[in-house]
Amino acid sequence: MSYQVLARKWRPKNFATLVEQEHVVRALTHALDQNRLHHAYLFTGTRGVGKTTLARILAKALNCETGITSKPCGVCRACTEIDQGRFVDLIEVDAATNTKVEEMRQLLENAVYAPTSGRFKVYVIDEVHMLSSSAFNAMLKTLEEPPEHIKFILATTDPQKIPVTVLSRCLQFNLKQMPPSAIVEHLQHILGVEKVACELPALRLIAHAASGSMRDALSLLDQAIAYSAGPVTEAAVRGMLGAIDRSTIVRLLDALAARDGKTLLAIADEMTARSLSFTRALSDMGALLHRMALAQQVPDALLEDDPDTPEVKRLATLFDAEEIQLYYQICLHGRNEMGLAPDEYAGFTMTLLRLLAFQPASSNDAPAKASTPRAMPLVSSKPAMSATVVAQTAAPYAAPAMVTTLATPAPAALDFNGDWPALTSRVAASGMAKQFLQQSEFVRLDGITFHVRVPLKPLAEPGTVEKARTALRNHFNVNVNLMAEVGAVAGVTAAKVEQAQQTDRMNQATQAIQSDAFVNDLISQFDATVVPGSIKPI
Repeated sequence: MSYQVLARKWRPKNFATLVEQEHVVRALTHALDQNRLHHAYLFTGTRGVGKTTLARILAKALNCETGITSKPCGVCRACTEIDQGRFVDLIEVDAATNTKVEEMRQLLENAVYAPTSGRFKVYVIDEVHMLSSSAFNAMLKTLEEPPEHIKFILATTDPQKIPVTVLSRCLQFNLKQMPPSAIVEHLQHILGVEKVACELPALRLIAHAASGSMRDALSLLDQAIAYSAGPVTEAAVRGMLGAIDRSTIVRLLDALAARDGKTLLAIADEMTARSLSFTRALSDMGALLHRMALAQQVPDALLEDDPDTPEVKRLATLFDAEEIQLYYQICLHGRNEMGLAPDEYAGFTMTLLRLLAFQPASSNDAPAKASTPRAMPLVSSKPAMSATVVAQTAAPYAAPAMVTTLATPAPAALDFNGDWPALTSRVAASGMAKQFLQQSEFVRLDGITFHVRVPLKPLAEPGTVEKARTALRNHFNVNVNLMAEVGAVAGVTAAKVEQAQQTDRMNQATQAIQSDAFVNDLISQFDATVVPGSIKPI
């Protein structure tokens, strides 16, 4: 007998063997047991989570020779033929290759005929979102008034592309992605039955690479068994996937904690010699930083039986919470920008240097860290200008600065008393620069460098910040600097002051109208009313 791949051999044959889809199984089971059957079902979810498998199980439940049941027997002619893919009344259509309206009309014309051997004629249309608009329109009449012997089961990875007129005629079930823990548990069970030894970290690597798809996980497991030619080991799976050894990422973070740039570059050179993926390294580093953040703030979220947990907890003690958040962002941006780099080595090492160069700004830095490089701007003004501009779009790496309630004493050259709303109201600016000044919140003043916070990312565009800095420079006649960050604005801004003043003027105008003798005479004598919204302050 020829070998059958694990994804087919271990394909669930009934509701009980489906993994991590209890919410869908429960609804369908109750509907079948109570014979409350809908004529059209829509299964949505990412690839490999069981949409087509569930459709086949439902087809067996509807056509099992023991009757409509949530527990098809699996041995009758209908059940076995559906499992083997040769049941004449189960019609599976791939909408990706049958998108034309003519094909859909021909399909629906045949639908009016009674089933040949089953109780229902079941149409399974996979990737239904690929149908053309005309094909969807052709379906509507049948979906609206289907023959009693017809059941439609639609499956898609992109339900947003399905017309609402079709969605409204279907019972929709969203299948969840498989969590890594469920994938690992299922793979362990399969390997136990298959009598193949394995290492738990190897299965975790496969579960991570599967990205929530059980089918992908089984295909990778098949590949790992062949690659290992024996027990499925972590080393073999890493070699197969081109994954980075965990110790490499740990060494990178240890070197980063020690501010050891030489070691960071040496590790990058080692990775080059081993032909390891730099993009994957940044992804793995981001994943480890995420677990370190959990260790600091939600330690109960870490699994104590995970052999990596002690190492994660140790690394979490080497960095502040702000540093972990900052480094996580840098890793994400470095991975996304890898394609723009001259080559992968340059992109990776530049990200490592960025990790060294940037640290979150803090008002209570310990003296021991005084020599550590602090947050530096990514966007600088022209050499002829002494100002520096930082925008969130260019550098989301500078963590929010600490907000003081006390204005930092300014140099004598700047006539600034700490009242930022009053200052920005006086500064001559227009367009986005004016919006920036009016919406910004004062954080602190370092010498001639204003640190402010804005609520929206577009306000922190480098061009806008530069125009606002120019307006401030013209106001003070000093080459001031301006550094902006994006975040929640809780303090007073010029816009809030103006709004409060406008509200106050409107209240005064409303009170004046309400107390005006002439207006009150009109109201009392002629049953007049004040038109809502017509009161305007002068």
